[in-house]
Amino acid sequence: MTHSRISRLLSVLAAGALLTACVSSRDAKDELAVPQTVPVSDLSGLTLQVGDQKGGTEALLRAAGELDNVPYKVQFSTFTSGPPQVEAATAGKIDFAVTGNTPPVFGAAAGAKIRVIAAYSNDAGGDQILIPADSPVHSVAELRGKKVVVGKGSSAHGHLLLQLQKAGLTVKDIQLVFLQPADAFTALSQGQADAWAIWDPYTALAQNQLKVRTLVTAQGVTNGYGFGIASVAALQDAKRNSALADLVQRVARASRWAKDHPDQWYQKYAAAIGIDPQVARVAQSRSLRLAIPINDAVIASEQQLADVFEQSGQIEHKPTFSHFVDNRFGDQLSQFWNTEK
Repeated sequence: MTHSRISRLLSVLAAGALLTACVSSRDAKDELAVPQTVPVSDLSGLTLQVGDQKGGTEALLRAAGELDNVPYKVQFSTFTSGPPQVEAATAGKIDFAVTGNTPPVFGAAAGAKIRVIAAYSNDAGGDQILIPADSPVHSVAELRGKKVVVGKGSSAHGHLLLQLQKAGLTVKDIQLVFLQPADAFTALSQGQADAWAIWDPYTALAQNQLKVRTLVTAQGVTNGYGFGIASVAALQDAKRNSALADLVQRVARASRWAKDHPDQWYQKYAAAIGIDPQVARVAQSRSLRLAIPINDAVIASEQQLADVFEQSGQIEHKPTFSHFVDNRFGDQLSQFWNTEK
């Protein structure tokens, strides 16, 4: 695959409606009332708006057959990364999306009109900091003064901050440049960046197409969580809330299917985003997230991440993460939770 074709692919992967929204900096504390459940038979006229990233929720649900016989319509919109999804939910443009661990923190810091309604986890092996293969850098500490590119508010942003903290550095010790994946790929490939903090499938694509090596992975450093976020407006609407209760179960069930049928999933994932099946295998073998409970440990870990962002000056307002959690679908999701240590 040529460099120009890779660049086009990355542009497609990162293409989407970059919606912005004005949000309040007030830390939300109000509890949302749970509306009465609407029978499935009454949802036929409803269209649930779902934010997605290429190769994300839609590809997973479709591969697992979870978009068959849905009692409502699902309309997917593609975004570059998690933060624009949070903004779109606040603006009422989407009802639901799955993001990494950092976008909800950024959203909470801005008083976004969202709630975290589901959680997922893996070992974070696909979140890495990549450097050119011939780079003289061999540790995070040696990134001092170097140009590091990352998507603002993404899981990779959180990973980078935690790695800098671990190495005794701050963002002031590096040249931090915010770029979306397609532009970051180009910057690293053309020698315009010294390091790139990124997540799968971009990690796997870069490792396959560029002469790079892994400086560090997020394993043991970040929590590896992903979250299903819903707009406050959707949660307060009886029909949309009932549809969300069904959808989050489909996402959790699809993830379990993918884990139990890896070869089928890798092939379908590769076809969905147009990448080499081996690259798809590498990406999904380490980046598939299974459903987990949003328990005290999960909330505490996210609060620690929020603290790091506030301490680093990357957000002005430190949110109370628990104020943005809504466990109303916990009973329905408990049958899918991954309890493996």
